[in-house]
Amino acid sequence: MTKIAPSMLSCDFSRLGEELVRVEKSGADWAHLDVMDGMFVPNLTFGAPIIKCARHWTDIPFDAHLMIEDPVRYVEDFAKAGCDSITVHTEAEGDIMAAVDKIHDLGLKAGITMNPPTDVHDLDRYLDRVDLVLIMTVNAGFGGQKFHEECIPKIEYVKKWAEDHNPGLEISVDGGINRETGKRCVEAGANVLVAGSALFKLDDMSQEISLWKGYGPDAER
Repeated sequence: MTKIAPSMLSCDFSRLGEELVRVEKSGADWAHLDVMDGMFVPNLTFGAPIIKCARHWTDIPFDAHLMIEDPVRYVEDFAKAGCDSITVHTEAEGDIMAAVDKIHDLGLKAGITMNPPTDVHDLDRYLDRVDLVLIMTVNAGFGGQKFHEECIPKIEYVKKWAEDHNPGLEISVDGGINRETGKRCVEAGANVLVAGSALFKLDDMSQEISLWKGYGPDAER
């Protein structure tokens, strides 16, 4: 069954705790937390202190996507804040492999990701060291962008690698995900869909989440 990870970037931040409860009660599998530092990407969002404050509202796994430079500096902070998995960018400055190793040393799941223009082979050196690959189908740093069609082959590439080497590898997709694009990503090999506005614009996201969880090669639109 496809996993659904609502992106909290699209929630009402004045009610973050309540929005996390809403996400959990709607049947989501993870809460996706977009952390931006104003350097790797131009925008700023929130950091470990906010995540720590929000942690007591829900038991849903926290999946942190660090859009920050030299992420190894802050991995321990996000682990202590209550994150269950942390994903870092291949394009970020610093020792990215050291960040992956530190995430594992702290007992968390480690993920690797890249922006649409980056060659998929930049993932190769990390694939046997991570638990999650996040395929960005928009450029990191902004919500509400249009889905990049050229990223579908990246999903297929990682899926083929996983079938040959690590069937348990999670393949997540983030950016412009809705009913149509989500179904196509699952058909290409993704098993986790990250979505923001397509879910949070709904008064009740539970039916949409239930629909998406049923996506697969033979699912109807």
